[in-house]
Amino acid sequence: MLDTMTFTKAFGALCGSLLVFLLIGWAGSAIYYIGPGHEAGAEEAYVVDTGADTSAGSGEAAAAGPSFDELLASADAAAGEKVFSKCKSCHKVDGTNATGPHLNGVVNRPAASVADFAYSDAMKAHAGSNWTPDNLNVFLTNPKAYAPGTKMTFAGLPKEQDRANVVAYLSTLQ
Repeated sequence: MLDTMTFTKAFGALCGSLLVFLLIGWAGSAIYYIGPGHEAGAEEAYVVDTGADTSAGSGEAAAAGPSFDELLASADAAAGEKVFSKCKSCHKVDGTNATGPHLNGVVNRPAASVADFAYSDAMKAHAGSNWTPDNLNVFLTNPKAYAPGTKMTFAGLPKEQDRANVVAYLSTLQ
């Protein structure tokens, strides 16, 4: 059943297949060349922004932008009121508490100072500080990082301009 001619054909087919795969590998290496000059630190042709701060140079780019104080000076309270709509489910601005404390006069008010609100221990730990615009900026960036253990479930506002606008809006509420 198995003669030398069949064996020779099978062996030739196997060698031919391996040769085809080898040639495809060489062609792929020629098209997608990654060789000398592609070491760590080599300059890339373009950068894909994934939102993660992974490179050492990205801190310099962020520092080149305006500071929070400059953004706050030119902030739009009307735009801040629109962004504040995310906060309205828990916070009121009419002097009454809801799930969260009321935010009337919160700018420069002592932290955890609304008398008839039950603050978490994490917020009570900040009772010695005031809600300055800078503290509000840090808190609104990531509330759980600012006060680990806080009852506030809001993830934060990632855009610095949005935070500046919200602080400007809150400054108008006295």
